[in-house]
Amino acid sequence: MKSPSLSGWALSLASCLACTLAPPAASAAELELQGSRLVVSGMLDGTMIKEFTEQLGSGAVHTVVFEDSFGGTAEAAGAFADAIRASGVQTEVRGQCMAACAYAFLAGKTHRFGYGLQVNGILLPVAQRPTAAELAVRWRGDEAHKTLADFTPTAGTAAKPVEASAAPVAKDNWQPDHGVLFTASPTLFGRIYNTYYCDGTQGRDFSKCERLADADPYKLGVLTP
Repeated sequence: MKSPSLSGWALSLASCLACTLAPPAASAAELELQGSRLVVSGMLDGTMIKEFTEQLGSGAVHTVVFEDSFGGTAEAAGAFADAIRASGVQTEVRGQCMAACAYAFLAGKTHRFGYGLQVNGILLPVAQRPTAAELAVRWRGDEAHKTLADFTPTAGTAAKPVEASAAPVAKDNWQPDHGVLFTASPTLFGRIYNTYYCDGTQGRDFSKCERLADADPYKLGVLTP
């Protein structure tokens, strides 16, 4: 994959992505209620869906905060997203939100990056590199749900396991390192937003991803004002 052409502060930012966005060992999802904010961390593997849905159903939660959630399954992403959409709560990312977490995040009535000195980032998995036209609508409203369906087995059809040496195919193409990465980094002059396409070959070194021009997360609907 062609390396991005970055200069000045952009190069410094890209160089730090590998350390700031590299996830630790995977852990199951954890929930913590902080007043009207429900903090979700860890993998969205389905183990906490029942408790998560009950918490939102109580009416006491106004904002779901995803904090350093490094992926999960497409099915869990859909279940979390359905619960968020039905309750009408807001969503927020603090730190990292990858793959399954990113689609659940988009289901919020409003969806934003949290404040603070940390680098915030969300990586939305894609089956292939999106065109400029696809980027403009891909993660708006119902389109995010349709995109998630690309990774979810059809009703009554179990997903077939993919051999480690085999190329991923449709419905089995849920790769946590392959997607469009949106980042926000704090500086003395405010936050700097960047968007990258990662084809998966970079592993956890996100500084090797291709920087996308004209892909502001607010204009694309990934973040709301």
